[in-house]
Amino acid sequence: MTTIPSRLAQVTRISSNPSEARTRVIDLYRAWVRAAPEIVELYALPVTPAYVRHCIRQKFEANRHVTDQRAIEILLLKGRQELQETLNIWKQPDHVMGILLQPNERPQRSFLQKFYEGRDEDSVRPAASGVV
Repeated sequence: MTTIPSRLAQVTRISSNPSEARTRVIDLYRAWVRAAPEIVELYALPVTPAYVRHCIRQKFEANRHVTDQRAIEILLLKGRQELQETLNIWKQPDHVMGILLQPNERPQRSFLQKFYEGRDEDSVRPAASGVV
């Protein structure tokens, strides 16, 4: 298959209001869901398109709580970029399986486990979190 870099290219836009951003998020989600069978076929993944759709849904649901307009714009930009890179086969199958399809949640630890490790990562905010 021939790679056409401009196949999915779009001009970067900034949403003027939250409803426009919501519409753009839904459009991006639909593009990912529609591309699921093609992703499975292109990368010869040992999973079904339904599982890919499920993982895509989880990724979008993980960011459902985001309300900051600038953060939404960045997530939209990154999501569109990931879609373009995935469909243009600019990734290896291991990247798709590892980044897109594997959950990146840490296992739950008890208070004592955290205490023995000497840190409590849940109470520490990253420097660039934007939360004061």
